[in-house]
Amino acid sequence: MKKVMDFIREAKAELKKVTWPSRKQVWYSTLVVISLTLLVSAYLGVADVILTAVFSKVIR
Repeated sequence: MKKVMDFIREAKAELKKVTWPSRKQVWYSTLVVISLTLLVSAYLGVADVILTAVFSKVIR
């Protein structure tokens, strides 16, 4: 039990040292992640459609 309490105390101490991002930073980071996800998924979707068309013609 002592080890668990020591761990919790040390974890709390380490979390106090963390520099947390501001709300604005979190918001912009979230927008970047969503934008890149949409961009990559659109690219992969277009690549999939093109490659499907090409390979279906090659196979036939």
